[in-house]
Amino acid sequence: MKVYDFNVKERNGNEKNLGVYEGKVLLIVNSATQCGFTPQYGDLQKLYDKYSDEGFVILDFPCNQFKNQAPGTADEIQQFCESNFGVTYPIHDKIDVNGENAHPLYKFLKDERGFKGFDNEHPLASKIDEILSASNKDYKESSDIKWNFTKFLIDRKGNVVDRFEPTKDLSQVEAKIKELL
Repeated sequence: MKVYDFNVKERNGNEKNLGVYEGKVLLIVNSATQCGFTPQYGDLQKLYDKYSDEGFVILDFPCNQFKNQAPGTADEIQQFCESNFGVTYPIHDKIDVNGENAHPLYKFLKDERGFKGFDNEHPLASKIDEILSASNKDYKESSDIKWNFTKFLIDRKGNVVDRFEPTKDLSQVEAKIKELL
């Protein structure tokens, strides 16, 4: 199975098969507009600007499962991202990434690349660990998405090659992207 086997909903509700991205390097991210990691929208846009001409695409999927930090409609989220961070990469319809209503794409991504842990040097790592441990002391054992701005890197053949937690320094994400371009 490849990422290209999945359909997703665009912001306007239309279905889109990810096969249209065959031959591209993809970074798939679940996002939120009211999160401590929200400034990553700007950093992601810089990556998109820098590498989109080389076949790099970011696919953004807003998700409201983490402390309700992605309120609003898909159009409101798009407007927020454009006006605050200049985002031009595709922002899709809101989805669930965990639980019984998790989108099939995210079930696949999590099966391909499990949780590897947070980068403890990041200032928000201990806070996220505290929040997650309070509800499930064994949270590290599952492949579930732990928080907003978890990223999956997909090669030009549709294979999931890496997973980056939101605490991962984006310069390390960029280095992996460059390897695939």
